Amino acid sequence: MEHKLASLYVVLIEPSRAQSKIVIQQFETLGISQCKHFDNGAEALEAISKDVPDLVISSLHFEDMTGRDLVLQMREQQVTEHTPFILISTTTSFRELNPIKQAGASAVLPKPFEVKDLQRAIMNTMDWEHPDQLELDDLDPENMEILVVDDSALARKMISRTLNKMGIEKITEANDGLEAIPLIQGNLYDLIITDFNMPEVDGHELLRFIRNQSNQSSIPVLMVTTEGDAGKLAAVQQDGVSAIVDKPFEVSVVKQLIEAAMSLA
Repeated sequence: MEHKLASLYVVLIEPSRAQSKIVIQQFETLGISQCKHFDNGAEALEAISKDVPDLVISSLHFEDMTGRDLVLQMREQQVTEHTPFILISTTTSFRELNPIKQAGASAVLPKPFEVKDLQRAIMNTMDWEHPDQLELDDLDPENMEILVVDDSALARKMISRTLNKMGIEKITEANDGLEAIPLIQGNLYDLIITDFNMPEVDGHELLRFIRNQSNQSSIPVLMVTTEGDAGKLAAVQQDGVSAIVDKPFEVSVVKQLIEAAMSLA
């Protein structure tokens, strides 16, 4: 692990000199020496497009843009479309964090954090630790039929990439619950992974349709969400969701939840 951290090239975007000094010192403790620091988004984006880093770590607010603006522009460029992005922030506000999670942040690291927290975030964000194939008693992951429902094309792509790492290749995508319903009526799936907040038919409405009206009412349903309302999540659990995982998610956590959900199916 140490040699992998030492080989990382990281771009840090942090307007606070004091905070950037702390993070850079933490980098040095972890053995990360290849680091460039910027205090605004425009300069960072220009540098990133010319010399693509292995990882971008960013604050939420700069003078010229926000972290959400930054990650959106990164995701629009082919060279940085899949570059891991960690947000560091003092806010816990759903209203502020939800847009950047939806925009493609790989992880959110709350301030203040210690070296071990930074290390864990980096390890969970990078593609070093490819998860083994799913360990299922009666089903080969290569033959599993999965439906992924999310109104964000980027989120669907990230979920599909995670599933691919687990050996799952047969993946159908739907833009929202409204598009998913006829797919569920006309096809049989082994697992449905859905977002919570979607237009037209949201994840909770889709779950109720699956459990009460579909011909596959017992299918495992994994909900991936940025929703922070405990009451809403409790209602989803009451209506029969198999598991709930936060966005952005850790691959190992998703693997464990899928294995647990499939074992109960």
